[in-house]
Amino acid sequence: MTALGLSLETLEIPLVHPFKIARGVENVARTALFRLHWHGIEALGESVPIARYGESVESVADFFREHPLRADDPYLLDELLTSDIPPAARCGLDIALHDLIGKDCGKPLYRLLGLNPEKTPVTSFTIGIGDPALTLQKVAEIGDHPIMKVKLGLGDVRAEIETIELIRSKYAGTIRIDANEGWDAERAVRILGEIERFGIEFCEQPIPAGRPEQLRYIKERSKIPIVTDEDSLTAADLPRLAGCVDGVNVKLVKTGGIRGAIAMIHTARALHLKVMLGCMVESQVSATAAAQISPLVDWADIDGPFLTKGDPFAGITYERGKIVLPDGPGLGVTGAKR
Repeated sequence: MTALGLSLETLEIPLVHPFKIARGVENVARTALFRLHWHGIEALGESVPIARYGESVESVADFFREHPLRADDPYLLDELLTSDIPPAARCGLDIALHDLIGKDCGKPLYRLLGLNPEKTPVTSFTIGIGDPALTLQKVAEIGDHPIMKVKLGLGDVRAEIETIELIRSKYAGTIRIDANEGWDAERAVRILGEIERFGIEFCEQPIPAGRPEQLRYIKERSKIPIVTDEDSLTAADLPRLAGCVDGVNVKLVKTGGIRGAIAMIHTARALHLKVMLGCMVESQVSATAAAQISPLVDWADIDGPFLTKGDPFAGITYERGKIVLPDGPGLGVTGAKR
């Protein structure tokens, strides 16, 4: 059997606007791009390592430089995607393997997973933290997109409330908010109580991770549903969150790829938690990979293609925010061949 060939490169894509959250700001999407070769097929994968968890594009490349693939058959997923591979490294390989298998079978990945492409959700469009003028500019650029996610979390209670008030004065669609661990429990209760009149769909990760009872405290005092992100990395994290929150955000780079994401979704369902499928600031490779499983979830935040400019790849498209999956084999992503 022909050996699996893996190569990695760094992909850098400029952003439309600097993307600021409570922890910092990005001007470029910087990712690890995977290319797998097998029997004349080139497959694509991508990972967007999260510095908060001690991972980077360099750490992903270093791992595979030191650890050769453990099988030459791409269908041996249990052997190739072992749990001792760091999540970001495992994610890129997992995506590339699923792309390769789909291309080998000549079928879109969503079909191999038994999913209906007509049941994809409408995604939110995220705007980062900015001053009032920049915020209004971003709201105007979003136009009539039906769902917006607003980054908050710098800690100034009045400024957070005024930001939502300003946005709601110009935007009639659904608003979600994400504090990225920027508040404490009391501040979260106060802010959520003040902004519930603006019809907020949910609040994502209001406080630092690792405090499920404080999440329960907020949930019991807020009419706005609470969703975790940094608190919910994999399926194993979910039992302790049951009853403390209303939903969880699933991201491929946290779960180690598509297989881990599906396991997390099913675990959430068993615990009666709603599910959002999220992304990082990334290319169409990662965004399209996540979108393949989007028919399984309640909410989507797959908006990487909105935030970047000059993406060398083409994949998902949108119809008034509803995700439209490509119909090519595997991920269906095209472009940027070597």
